[in-house]
Amino acid sequence: MTNRKLLIFGGSGQLGWELRHKLACLGQIDGIEYPKVDFSQPDSIREAVRASEPAVILNAAAYTAVDKAESEPELAAAINGTAPGVLAEEAKRLGSILVHYSTDYVFDGTKQGPYLETDAPNPRNVYGKTKLAGDLAIQAVGCEALILRTSWVYGARGSNFLLTMLRLATERNELRIVDDQIGAPTSSECIAQATADILVQLLPPVKGGLQGRSGIYNLTCSGETTWFGFAKAFLTSQAESSAAAAPNLIPIKTSDFPRPAKRPANSRLSCQRIEETFGVRMPDWEDALSLVLETLREGTRQPGGNA
Repeated sequence: MTNRKLLIFGGSGQLGWELRHKLACLGQIDGIEYPKVDFSQPDSIREAVRASEPAVILNAAAYTAVDKAESEPELAAAINGTAPGVLAEEAKRLGSILVHYSTDYVFDGTKQGPYLETDAPNPRNVYGKTKLAGDLAIQAVGCEALILRTSWVYGARGSNFLLTMLRLATERNELRIVDDQIGAPTSSECIAQATADILVQLLPPVKGGLQGRSGIYNLTCSGETTWFGFAKAFLTSQAESSAAAAPNLIPIKTSDFPRPAKRPANSRLSCQRIEETFGVRMPDWEDALSLVLETLREGTRQPGGNA
């Protein structure tokens, strides 16, 4: 029987949860979490992969505490930089495909237009530097791999900007939000669906691997906005659906809200390459947001109500 086993690291996170559900129809799903696997320990990673022997390894695990990484660079480097290289080595040994999720933070944000996969990285913070190290480690191994760079990830579960702002909106009458950073909010559901759309083209009986298409691909929703514009969109929508007053939103500059880790002012990524290679076309960020908000509203309905 052809191996169609998929091993997901970070399966309980906001992206990993969506991957487990979107990929279930493609094959058997194995999900391994801490403490069964410790991403700061290479031997632990190797043991997990060898016990599973998957056809596809999906790495949705990462050290994502951007500001905290400034004071924990060694741990961030182990999880974000070294671990992906170990996964790549195991993928190459097994002849498996590695799908790894990276970030817009590998760029400094000074470019005027959207970043291409061929643009030179120049991360401004420890998180970005360690994620870039992971990308480079995978490429150095030379396994069949997709490195999917995304931005401003959020979803209906987990820890993210949308859920934090929705909570704060119930606690405060006023919210100050950065309005001089530009990007494309990208839902974890859209990332997972795009991953499924790609993998269905690669797994037997359709194809037998990437066939020369390994590499880095940008993967974000289309369109652009600022953090302020993003917050205004979902807070206004939520207020309208609940008939509650939205908090007063005040746009501020990045310099008005200093944080330990520097952020890129421009996080826009061009997705032309992934569209041309795999036919994946991501929805506009506002359309994706509507679906996430719908999921949240459905989750708050009481059982026994009208359909």
